[in-house]
Amino acid sequence: MNSFGNKFRVSILGESHGPYVGVVLDGVKPGLPLCGEDFQADLDRRRAGAPGTTPRVEADKPEIVSGVFEGHTTGAPITILFKNENTRSQDYAALKDNPRPGHADQTAKVKYGGFNDPRGGGHFSGRLTVGIVVAGVVAKKMAPWCYEAEILEIGGNNRPEEWPALIEQTRSEGDSLGAVVECRVSGVPAGLGEPFWDSVESRLAHAIFAIPGVRGIEFGDGFASARMKGSEHNDAFGEDGIPVTNHAGGANGGITNGNPLVFRVAFKPTASIAKAGIPGRHDVCFALRTPVIVEAMAAIVLADFND
Repeated sequence: MNSFGNKFRVSILGESHGPYVGVVLDGVKPGLPLCGEDFQADLDRRRAGAPGTTPRVEADKPEIVSGVFEGHTTGAPITILFKNENTRSQDYAALKDNPRPGHADQTAKVKYGGFNDPRGGGHFSGRLTVGIVVAGVVAKKMAPWCYEAEILEIGGNNRPEEWPALIEQTRSEGDSLGAVVECRVSGVPAGLGEPFWDSVESRLAHAIFAIPGVRGIEFGDGFASARMKGSEHNDAFGEDGIPVTNHAGGANGGITNGNPLVFRVAFKPTASIAKAGIPGRHDVCFALRTPVIVEAMAAIVLADFND
C-alpha cells in the first residue's frame, strides 16, 4: 500500500509524468502554524539542476488543498499537491516492451498486469519523494528535534573536494555513482519505540527503504560492530542514565536511550545511464539530493512515536 504510520499517517500519490504528485497527512496536531513558505528550505535542498543531478527541474510549488485554515493546521487530513510541468514522456515510449535494468519497469508490469504508467518510472519514481519532503517538514513540527543528514562518501570517495571532478568524469563516461548518507537526530528523548516489531530501528529501516534506490542501512557502529569486542562496543551509562558513548546509535532494545540517533544509508548508483543506452534526463548521482529526504523519513517515524 502507499501509506505509512499509525498516529501520524503519510500517504503518497501520483506518477512521475502524471498531472500531479503529492501527499496526504492524517493525524496532524491542530494548531500548528503552516504555510507554503515553511516548505521552501527543504524543497530547495531536494531540487535538481546542480552538477551531477538531473536537468529536469520542476517549480515544486506546494498547493495546500486541505487541512490548513488561516495559517494553522485544523486537525483534518492535510493534502499537498505539486504539478508536473517539465516532462518528456516520449523518452519512455519503449519501456513497455524494453524494461530498463535496475528499475521497477518489469516488476511493475508483472504486478499490475501492464496497466501501470511507465513514463519516468510512474509511481516508482524518485519524483514522488517531493511529497515525502513536505511530510517531513510537518513531522519536524510534531517531533521538533535537530535533524542533520550529510553525504559521507560518493563512489567510495570520502574527500568532498574531489567529488565535483569525480562526478564530471563519471558523467562524461555515461555512467553513475552511489553514495553513503549519514543522519543524526539530536534531542530525542529516551523511551520512544517498542521491542521487536516496532523498534525504533525497524520502523526507521522500514521508512528509509521506501526511498527509491536505498540498498542498506546501519545504526551506530553498524556492520563494524561485528568485528568489535563487547568491551569496545558496549555503551556505559552515565549518572543521568544516558550512555556516555554512542556505539549503539541511540537505541537499546528498540527504544531510544537519550543519545542522538545515528544511522547511515547506502544509495545505489543511478540505474538509468547513457552507457546502457537508456534515454531520458537522469542524475549522475541522485544521492546528492537525498539527505533532506532521509531527514524527512526520520522525522515521519519519530512523529509517529511521539505523543
